[in-house]
Amino acid sequence: MLLGELFELVQLLFVVCFTVFLANCVDYDVLFANKFVNHTDSSKVTLPDALIPMDVCSARIRDNGFVIFVLIISGVFWLHRLVKFFYNVCCYWEIRSFYKNALKMSMSELPYATWQEVQARIIEIQKEHQICIHKKELTELDIYHRILRFKNYMVAMVNKSLLPVRFRLPVLGEVVFFTRGLKYNFELIFFWGPGSLFENEWSLKSEYKRGGNRLELADRLASRILWIGIANLLLCPVILVWQILYAFFSYTEVIKREPGSLGARCWSLYGRCYLRHFNELDHELMSRLSKGYKASSKYMNCFLSPLLTVVAKNIAFFAGSLLAVLIALTIYDEDVLAVEHVLSSITLLGVCITICRSFIPDKHMVFCPEQLLRVILAHIHYMPDHWQGNAHRYETRDQFSQLFQYKAVFILEELLSPVVTPIILIFCLRRKSLEIIDFFRNFTVEVIGVGDTCSFAQMDIRQHGHPAWMSEGKTEASIYQQAEDGKTELSLMHFAITNPHWQPPQETTHFISQLKERVHREAAGAPSETHPLSLSESEPRSLVANLLAGPSSLASVHFGCDNSLINHAVAGSDGASALRSLSPVSSSLHLRGSLSMAQRASGFTGKAMSGSGTDAHTVSSGSSAWEGQLTSMVLSEYASTEMSIHALYIHELHKQQSRGELSRHTWHRRESDESSDSIPDEVRSDHNPQSKSFPRSHTFPTVVSSPSATSTSANSSKPKGQEEEKSQSQRRHSGPATDHFNAVGRPVRVARVPMGGWAVDGQAAPRHHEAVPEESSEDEMPPHIHKVT
Repeated sequence: MLLGELFELVQLLFVVCFTVFLANCVDYDVLFANKFVNHTDSSKVTLPDALIPMDVCSARIRDNGFVIFVLIISGVFWLHRLVKFFYNVCCYWEIRSFYKNALKMSMSELPYATWQEVQARIIEIQKEHQICIHKKELTELDIYHRILRFKNYMVAMVNKSLLPVRFRLPVLGEVVFFTRGLKYNFELIFFWGPGSLFENEWSLKSEYKRGGNRLELADRLASRILWIGIANLLLCPVILVWQILYAFFSYTEVIKREPGSLGARCWSLYGRCYLRHFNELDHELMSRLSKGYKASSKYMNCFLSPLLTVVAKNIAFFAGSLLAVLIALTIYDEDVLAVEHVLSSITLLGVCITICRSFIPDKHMVFCPEQLLRVILAHIHYMPDHWQGNAHRYETRDQFSQLFQYKAVFILEELLSPVVTPIILIFCLRRKSLEIIDFFRNFTVEVIGVGDTCSFAQMDIRQHGHPAWMSEGKTEASIYQQAEDGKTELSLMHFAITNPHWQPPQETTHFISQLKERVHREAAGAPSETHPLSLSESEPRSLVANLLAGPSSLASVHFGCDNSLINHAVAGSDGASALRSLSPVSSSLHLRGSLSMAQRASGFTGKAMSGSGTDAHTVSSGSSAWEGQLTSMVLSEYASTEMSIHALYIHELHKQQSRGELSRHTWHRRESDESSDSIPDEVRSDHNPQSKSFPRSHTFPTVVSSPSATSTSANSSKPKGQEEEKSQSQRRHSGPATDHFNAVGRPVRVARVPMGGWAVDGQAAPRHHEAVPEESSEDEMPPHIHKVT
């Protein structure tokens, strides 16, 4: 870590000095042979001949005002980084001392240690030495909260569509713009910059915890965002030049060596934030996304245009013909390389052929997007509902490309970031200042021994669960308080599987145990021939492979109106059987077989691992560092596989519940329309002239109630029974397809927009449910949030 920061300082100094040298101290006429150089001893032009004398070079630098300005800004930034480097030296020395003295881990064994080992030792020394004085024992969740305090806030704000990262452009349509520079500014404004919302690394400022002066705080935050945006605008030329130079020095050699690298894909910064669980460490996230990289690449390659393929084949043919002739002439006589632009032509033709090959699909590739998307879901765990069953559509492909983008697009966005970032800050983020203030006040809780954390990171089903994601009857959350896309439920399962010794609260324990009971019940009642899962497999990935290759996964691609629930139930039973195979007994048997085989192959003679299911997820120390690492790898694979199957199973139950809700609502469809979102003509808006259209909100839907509805602040004083009745009504209307009511009592169907946000989908026939309370002004609090004046 220290060596990496030292080389970053050297890189910054090198880029600035080398760029100034190339711009002012090189005679390019001599270098390009446009100027004749007299030599007394030799006729060859040497490299020193192309260098300008030092005094002339210095004079040219002093006379260039822009160069002087860039050098001053770069010098100030480099000094800032140097001071930060020395500060980090002290921090890193303390970390090293903590590992050696407190955790009793030497530097030689640290590269082979796992995070579970480090975490277990921290929990043990807390019991002995009380390194945290505010509580007697630390839990795994406390440690995660300390490390991921600010990242959990960012994940929650992306989940609630609070950050302005999605835009609709005239020609490009809906795009996502979330770069490292924009993320840096968000963190600077919210967390650690001067005048930020946090007074230190663990505590939110007290004035932001009270609602009485929320408007004043919003104005103050908007003013601060404006000044930071102006500062970004003033520094835009310098930052833009730095981005271009850094990209040139970083990627030129890679492009020359591997021209097809720009056609490769990577997980976008927005994708990492959208797909991240609450309380998920960086290495856990990257390990999970890396496992889904190959399937994601295959899925995106399924959508290569046939027209583009034909064009690419012909361009590659013509370029290859020219390249073959030039190479043959060069082999015949190497003096051909001395001809002007021959070497450049060979290089450019080779790059052109490589780029064309990236648009030519493999002739052995099979088009199976639905199956690939299911494999991707097993690893990334999050996916909008409308993707499943529509994997073959270009709309799904375009939305998935926002998560899994081209490397060239990533570089281009980073180059445009200095120009676009100030625009987003000044014109987009500033408008959301009041929503941001309300978010940090409503979703910040103080945890003893940890400090202020995001309430979503508590993974409390009762406070932030979603009724459409197995939390119906267990959650009291309003639409504003619910985490979208099953984030709370899936994050809870991921954390419980990753940390099996964690003791969750009673409500959370009840949710987990109920899910496991449902899994075992469905697995026990399912027909044996429906599940091709073998409990004797020693490779954990085979469980996922069998589940994905099951007949139900193929049958669910083309489901009809009558048998769709049956297909989803069968698919859910497949997931249940797979989860049952990872029970404590079978897990220990699998681990015994896997470890014994690995130990025999590696020459180890230590004892194989044995024990209960709890021990199966605990990192055990072997007879050597390599044995411990091997054990940890096997256990990690089983935990990852178990979470993958949980994600598939929960998504299947969510799909089954969502379609069950639609069938109970009895939507009348036209028989000729195969889309689940179509609405008959007799209930369209033109037949309801009194109905109103509702604006779209990125945080929570704006709903218009009947004229007799009272404001949210007035509703806070209603009796408890009425509040519970209203909460139940809201929970019924907060699924993927939600029914809200206009002023004349007609429902308006509000459908989920892909990956966050709400939009009006259409209008339907009259209904007789309760009206959702009105949220008519931005000064009123969302449902179940009391307004403090």
